[in-house]
Amino acid sequence: MNIKTVDLTRIFHVGSHSVIAVNKVNLEIKEASFVSIVGPSGSGKTTLLNLLGLNDKPTFGRIFFNGKDVLEINDKERRKMRLFHIGFVFQNFNLLPTLTSLENVELPLMLAGKSSEEQRETALHLLELVGLLHRKDHLPNKLSMGEMQRIAIARALANNPKIVIADEPTGELDSNTGKEIIELLYRLCKERKVTVIVATHDEKITSVSDVVYKMRDGAISGYY
Repeated sequence: MNIKTVDLTRIFHVGSHSVIAVNKVNLEIKEASFVSIVGPSGSGKTTLLNLLGLNDKPTFGRIFFNGKDVLEINDKERRKMRLFHIGFVFQNFNLLPTLTSLENVELPLMLAGKSSEEQRETALHLLELVGLLHRKDHLPNKLSMGEMQRIAIARALANNPKIVIADEPTGELDSNTGKEIIELLYRLCKERKVTVIVATHDEKITSVSDVVYKMRDGAISGYY
């Protein structure tokens, strides 16, 4: 999916103070590209991801998916778009602790109204895709951090999204496991034609990215 932003801005009001977390950001992200957003802590990376993932609304500015202004749709359509078109991968995995690996991957399929048979078939296929079919019956506390992140990626792909948004996906991982996660995300981007947007401090991620945007004080300060 192609993504474009025009003067995208998010301002938070804290008491009598205003904080410009994202400041007139203009991006153009091509379909099936692997994009990194880098910058120091507090530069606005996570806020920008929340805007692009439709988890938050800008103070002003526009976001276009394939030329459609997604800020003009209602809240119900936004929820539907998040469920069916956007997958999320978080630094701390966000797996439900009482569900097995298989059940965690099945959850978005259930929310999408898929039959129990389709939930099971799709989840098993995705677990095989990330190399963890043999861990399908394990709870998160029985998995390594790398395994939990692979399960989180499988869950993000459950409804065949056009966009995957990842916030520091290797932040909790050792270097070797982080490298495996990067390779997995990159392969999924290119083989499944998914647009992947990653906020990161990890140079190994930026080295495989098609485009790297640098953020500072809420604004894009450059790209390469």
